[in-house]
Amino acid sequence: MIELRTWVFIDSLQPQLASYMGTASLGFLPVPGDSCLWVEVAPGMAVHRLSDIALKASNVHLGQQIVERSYGSIFVHHRVQSDVLESGDHMLRYMNTEHSTRQPCKLMWHEIIRSITPDHATLINRDNRRGSMMLPGQSMLIMETEPAGYIILAANEAEKAANITLIEARAVGAYGRLIMAGKEADVEEAARAATAALTRLNGNGGGCQDIM
Repeated sequence: MIELRTWVFIDSLQPQLASYMGTASLGFLPVPGDSCLWVEVAPGMAVHRLSDIALKASNVHLGQQIVERSYGSIFVHHRVQSDVLESGDHMLRYMNTEHSTRQPCKLMWHEIIRSITPDHATLINRDNRRGSMMLPGQSMLIMETEPAGYIILAANEAEKAANITLIEARAVGAYGRLIMAGKEADVEEAARAATAALTRLNGNGGGCQDIM
């Protein structure tokens, strides 16, 4: 029995997020404008079968496959949306489920910290080497979701909505974590877009539960 934890389809990867994902990708690198499907399941070893099904179903590329003890994650991508959706349909049929059965998203933390000090910015930059740098004086958006994969949707929609800098978008593990920076007004707009995207996750009226 495979538990569907995260199912996130992205129609068009934004430039910063695509580049960030590429820094961690051990497979085929995504490029801006690609469609992407991020899937997280339990148990972790089940991702091997899902990867096999997805790759045989269409022309998608496997960008990443992570097998953890409890959970497993993959993302597939392609320039043509229909290929990504076709592979997604095949995976769902194998699991005998629909994407609406995915685990509800919990928004564990979201906050805007304004006018970051130089010391704080330096420590953030040392800890996050795959994204861009935080600059002193910028405002910072931080978000945390459970399951982790939902943070990819939040990051992509935030980048669509505002002139924002992506510092971190960690989508594996127990929780997903997002850090973005920019001018105060841009950060506020990015936060609104990210939160709205998470609340629209389930077409059945569900969404991301804010537990703060």
